[in-house]
Amino acid sequence: MTIDWDAEADTFDREPDHGLLPPEVRAAWAAKLAEWLPGRPCEVLDLGCGTGSLALLAAERGHHVTAVDLSPRMAERARAKLAGTDARVLVGDAVAPPVPDRAFDVVLVRHVLWALPEPEAALRHWVSLLRPGGRLVLVEGVWGDAGLPHERIVAALTPLVERVRHIPLAGEHALWGKRVDDDRYAVLGGAASAGRHTEIVDVHLILRRGDEVLLARRQGTGYADGLLHAPSGHVEDGEDVRAALLREAYEETGVRLGPEDVRVALVMQHRGPGGQPRIGWFFEAEYGAGARPDTEPYNREPDKCSGLSWHPLAALPDDMVAYCAAGLEAYRAGGHFVLHWHEDGDGIARMPGGASRAVTLPGTGAR
Repeated sequence: MTIDWDAEADTFDREPDHGLLPPEVRAAWAAKLAEWLPGRPCEVLDLGCGTGSLALLAAERGHHVTAVDLSPRMAERARAKLAGTDARVLVGDAVAPPVPDRAFDVVLVRHVLWALPEPEAALRHWVSLLRPGGRLVLVEGVWGDAGLPHERIVAALTPLVERVRHIPLAGEHALWGKRVDDDRYAVLGGAASAGRHTEIVDVHLILRRGDEVLLARRQGTGYADGLLHAPSGHVEDGEDVRAALLREAYEETGVRLGPEDVRVALVMQHRGPGGQPRIGWFFEAEYGAGARPDTEPYNREPDKCSGLSWHPLAALPDDMVAYCAAGLEAYRAGGHFVLHWHEDGDGIARMPGGASRAVTLPGTGAR
């Protein structure tokens, strides 16, 4: 479903190009699509395409685009705009577009999901349209009483795809042609690949201050919100685990560490309840080692974290993400290789009484 532009002729006349007419705005969106879409030519499905502005930007990058809109009038405008490309434009409902399953590398949707009566159902169907390894690119926001909070999208996508990334966009004024004060964002969801088993790799910072360790309280992510966790994040494409750790440490806490300041503490294969297995690398660093004197850790991501706090490593709080608590406990005990495998009925939080699913694996000694 999209907005019926035939019934909303006045709005159509006032915003015929979804705000992408100024060259600088168009250039800003072209740059974003260059980041979000694969570098190789691929099959892109643009749902609720409107006049075809984003579809054209994708086609200009060499992608093979299928664009869908509910309004015949919008589809006609899109066909005219996409003339000269190999793009095809279809009239259809965005929730159930007239296209086959598992036929697309990218499903691109801008400012459509918020208007749907059942966005979770739409997301489930859109994921089914992706080929193995494909991705969803969703652009949404909250405008006054309208819109859709990103937490709802992240929570809905987390069990459906292999990885989810929330990207704030409100501060990127070139995208909107003006300053905006409301919440605008993108959510990228990556589908699982076919063939060989693959796992997401994440990195975790054990930042020590004597006998204490730094923890962050999650918020607004749609996963484990309200629980404590070590500063952490995913390894990005083309990045090694140490580089990812240094980047995440600065992005989340403002602490600048160099390669010489961190040591591998342990490696953990972990699985959340109902989730896919992951590999977690835990790195140890001493606060002050390699950090600038004015870089006391502080919360650099208030949209994802409600605050940072120091806690005794020997007496970790109960309100922690279970696998992170298990990793810190194994680290304190001298373990280096750990399995932490949730049962599907487990909670994300640490079990009452300190119980754990962790199994420490023996390693080889020095040779």
